[in-house]
Amino acid sequence: MNDTAPPAPVIASVDDSGQRTDRFIATTMPTLSRSRVKALMESGHLLRDGTPLRDPAEPVRAGMCYEIRLPPAIPATPRGQDIALDILYEDRDLIVLDKPAGMVVHPAPGNEDGTLVNALLAHCGESLTGIGGEKRPGIVHRLDKDTSGIMVAAKTEMAHQALSLAFAERRIDRAYQAICWGIPAPSQGSFDGAIGRDRRDRKRMAVIANGGGKHALTHYRVLETFHGGLAHVECRLATGRTHQIRVHFAHAGHALVGDPVYLRRVPAAARALPPAARDAALDFPRQALHARRLGFVHPRSGEQMLFETPPPADFTLLLDSIA
Repeated sequence: MNDTAPPAPVIASVDDSGQRTDRFIATTMPTLSRSRVKALMESGHLLRDGTPLRDPAEPVRAGMCYEIRLPPAIPATPRGQDIALDILYEDRDLIVLDKPAGMVVHPAPGNEDGTLVNALLAHCGESLTGIGGEKRPGIVHRLDKDTSGIMVAAKTEMAHQALSLAFAERRIDRAYQAICWGIPAPSQGSFDGAIGRDRRDRKRMAVIANGGGKHALTHYRVLETFHGGLAHVECRLATGRTHQIRVHFAHAGHALVGDPVYLRRVPAAARALPPAARDAALDFPRQALHARRLGFVHPRSGEQMLFETPPPADFTLLLDSIA
């Protein structure tokens, strides 16, 4: 983000009316590319008459004032920070760790430091041999801020390329545990639905019917049920889309407990629960999702690597509280 000053506000004329907003802004504010405009809109930095406008495809309305407010620039190279990490394995090529809930993976507006990347820069130091010409860890997959669990990061260019290809070709063994509202039926099955940006809310993802979106497939198995209103499930990813498990379960009517994005109202399943279990589930402060298992072939040795971790204390306490 190298913009130095925001472009001046513009007022749409009758001739501008009807065209896509991102195209209009990119044309009238030539210092910004259309892709940059779209990214700024999706993060809430374009105002239309003082109100954030997030949909790049929304038609321009004559007489409206459009204004870009640029976010602070993020340093090109994040700084290392001494942050404790739960390391499961490390060698000269890669590092495997158990990410806690609440930790952002990569610096971004609103989370410029305190991230996993900041922690890895400090921890790995000179063992980072360079990726893309920079001394930085290679992030080959991500977990949402409030999802806990196992991640692998590359320390060398060779490992970064090999692991990235393995994820792209779906040669990674990944399993998650989650707690969802309602009881999925059948008790073992798959959610198969393309995922893309929600057309009504660009901060959310959604299952996209009738074309569009990217193919997404989630296999699930019910491990345990509670009072007919909650289920402890295992999920395995056949693809790796943004928010995939959260979106698929919400679309099926089984939003994850505590999900701040895809659980919009008190679920009907809550009525089946005893008061203590209902309160524990409704008060859980994050999505109940843990990346439990990660397996891959080591890019240098060819050895099959497999790591598993139990859910963290808050997840386990929730299971005890709803039993």
